[in-house]
Amino acid sequence: MEKIIILIVLITGVIAIAQLVRVYELTYKLKNRGEHEIPNRDNNLNAKLMLGFMMFQFVGFIYLMLKYGWTGRGEPASIQGVETDWLLNVNFVIIIAVFFITNFLLFYFSYKYVRKPGVKATYYSHNNKLEMIWTIVPAVVLAVIIILGLKSWSELTADASKKAEKVELFAYQFAWIARYGGEDNTLGKFDYKLTNGSNELALMTESTIDTSVQEMGKSIENVELKLKQINFDYLASEYRGLIAASDYKSDVDALVSEISSSDFNLVNAEEMLKHLYGKHSGADGHVTVALNEPNAETQSIIGDLEKELSIKERLYRSLVQMKQNHNPDFDKLALNDIIQKDTLYLCKGQEYDFSFRAKDVIHSAYFPHFRAQMNVVPGMPTRFKFTPILTTQEMRESKKDEKFNFVLMCNKICGGAHYKMKMIVVVYPEAEYEAWMNSKKNATFKDQYFPSEEAEEKVSK
Repeated sequence: MEKIIILIVLITGVIAIAQLVRVYELTYKLKNRGEHEIPNRDNNLNAKLMLGFMMFQFVGFIYLMLKYGWTGRGEPASIQGVETDWLLNVNFVIIIAVFFITNFLLFYFSYKYVRKPGVKATYYSHNNKLEMIWTIVPAVVLAVIIILGLKSWSELTADASKKAEKVELFAYQFAWIARYGGEDNTLGKFDYKLTNGSNELALMTESTIDTSVQEMGKSIENVELKLKQINFDYLASEYRGLIAASDYKSDVDALVSEISSSDFNLVNAEEMLKHLYGKHSGADGHVTVALNEPNAETQSIIGDLEKELSIKERLYRSLVQMKQNHNPDFDKLALNDIIQKDTLYLCKGQEYDFSFRAKDVIHSAYFPHFRAQMNVVPGMPTRFKFTPILTTQEMRESKKDEKFNFVLMCNKICGGAHYKMKMIVVVYPEAEYEAWMNSKKNATFKDQYFPSEEAEEKVSK
């Protein structure tokens, strides 16, 4: 019923519009005037409306700037953010100046040069001087902006000082994990091939390499077993079709059941089936059997399994080589790294050297209040540095908002739950930050991912 009502309303609306157009046409006929002939009164009204809209636009723009601040960004919370804001301000000064000048000329000229009776517009097709002006001036301004932007970007991505604290941010759908350099302020090595359920950051230690080698070996065995089983199922199906006599069907089923229940060899299994076929057909000696090709679905499954097996075998060889070349002395660099989820803690006045990694798709680490952003790309580590200059409490007092928090968010559409991929950032004064860091001594990679080893060490002591 609702659909019928909506349809009736739509049809009625279309008819009404058509009738209005018809009335409009008849009005012009009664006035003995063509549609292209616009009366001077209408022209003058539109000219005044143009001028009024210009004033409304300018007043609204100025009001919003006075109410919400220069650009609505708020106070920058990092040293690098101050530089970025300066560059943005330069851009905004240029943009706003152009905005006022061009809009004033646009609407004022519409008002001043309204169509008047007896006055004909001059056709003015070209002016070399004007072409030069509005080509060279924007080009120079754009070049200045680009040069200043490259300068700011170079400073943001330049090497951090030796005193900078190293922090890695690991992105995955749809969360962040922070890894601090620990007591030695050095981040441990990693390799994506070491990623598993107990080592989501893929950190490289002797233990994690051994675990990955074992898991990859078992994974290869499982794929080989699946591949062997589907090939055997195909052989069994073919020989069931060849051995049609009812007396031998039970023999085939028994042989298939016997082979399937053991750790069979595919070649031996096929020979056993050939032997049974030869027994059924009365042939002596070696038997040659012509089998049909597997159907398309079976071929597709076999192809996918063979491809998966090839990839896993390459990874296994790479892991074995990694194990042979690994230096256990570097394990401590990863084992004492502090792993932090949900909240990123920083210290006011401390320079941070951030590095970024992604597990799955392209993300973008965006610190809006610190004016810093960097794409996080799988297989391509990226980095930047910044130094916080405001604590969370100071920013709350500045904004008069006790619920305010700095935030790290993903600024790249990375999937269905992209909107909730964020991490609270808390900036402490030095004393509070040191207290928090001391409380994380038992939150290292070793403590979180190898708790049994830690317990064994305590018992042995």
